[in-house]
Amino acid sequence: MDATARLVSVLQESQKAPRRNSSVAVLAIGTANPANCILQEDYADWYFRVTKSDHLTALKNKMKRICDKSGVKKRYFHYTEETLAGRPELFLDPTLPSLSARLAIAANAIPELAAAAATKVIAEWGRPAGDITHLVVSTNSGAQAPGADLRLAELLGLRPTVQRTLLSLHGCFGGCSALRLAMDIAGSNRGARVLVAVAEATTVLSFRPPVEGHPDALVAAALFGDGAGAVIIGDDDSTATNVERPIFYMVSASQVTLPGTEDTLSMRLQEDGYDIGISVEAPAIIRDNIEGCVANMLAPLGLAGGGWNGLFWPVHPGGRAILDSCQAAFGLEPGKLAASRHVLSEYGNMYGATIIFVLNEIRRRRRQDREQKLGVMMGIGPGVSIEMMVLLAAGVALDSSFIIH
Repeated sequence: MDATARLVSVLQESQKAPRRNSSVAVLAIGTANPANCILQEDYADWYFRVTKSDHLTALKNKMKRICDKSGVKKRYFHYTEETLAGRPELFLDPTLPSLSARLAIAANAIPELAAAAATKVIAEWGRPAGDITHLVVSTNSGAQAPGADLRLAELLGLRPTVQRTLLSLHGCFGGCSALRLAMDIAGSNRGARVLVAVAEATTVLSFRPPVEGHPDALVAAALFGDGAGAVIIGDDDSTATNVERPIFYMVSASQVTLPGTEDTLSMRLQEDGYDIGISVEAPAIIRDNIEGCVANMLAPLGLAGGGWNGLFWPVHPGGRAILDSCQAAFGLEPGKLAASRHVLSEYGNMYGATIIFVLNEIRRRRRQDREQKLGVMMGIGPGVSIEMMVLLAAGVALDSSFIIH
């Protein structure tokens, strides 16, 4: 019995249980970015010019080397050169506290960016916004209540009774955490339609001039961008209309935190915004542990026997080295992480929103290649914490009473 057949058997059995997660599906996907786009080949010159740091020639050359090796071609930013120049006390003077002002900018930017992605996903979904029963918003770019979730609900015209949940400071695995929560909500509430919106304008909270002796800041400046992703999730078994078309079925999910890695990947909100820690040991730690984590998640489904190249892999592109570590750990063929590498190239790392861009890219590519039915989605972030989810691509028939379209 191959992996798909084993999973189909597990799903058939799960239908008999009171909790029917087996037909929870991603029903639509949408993405959005700010208008300002900067090519990676130009970024080091741009960054050192706008921060008035051209005299730091050694750091500038180091930044150019980081950009050249990053695997990134371009990124999108909420800020522009004009906005930076207009607020030098905010973005360009690290001796002045700027957190409150930065958060005030993000408080408007995040719901607007999330609304741009959510408007697209609702249009693709094909049902009225008023049919959304739950809203899950994830962001690292806010610290207030009421927060971006309420403002987004107002912008979209959601019902006052929509059940809102706001996730904060989950770092790069925030999108996967939001999807896991949405899966649980949809699996526990028949007929629920969950809008997940993950939006990041993290550069607003982290942009600052280069500093000698702080290499993590250079890596972060060369890697992160802004963007938003949105999905609609619901239980296909209780679909009320013929409008909806499942894309991926969400089978099971888990989270693992690697002990003793609290400082390997970290984010700390300080008076001048985020201080981002990225240890040089992170890729090796991930390479040495990731396969065991995935195998443990798949074991209850009878799928822990390897054969990793038979799966599709929506992996959060935390950076080129992280993707290389995942590829090495699972012995993946070069093309298996092509969607993740493409998103990294075109957008950089947008924290939790990035995984939704990867899912959208895999959906696009699957229109030509439908061989792999099973997938493992992964997000890796502060902790080191690893979020994982088993996905089943639409197109697999379970039986005559439960057809995956």
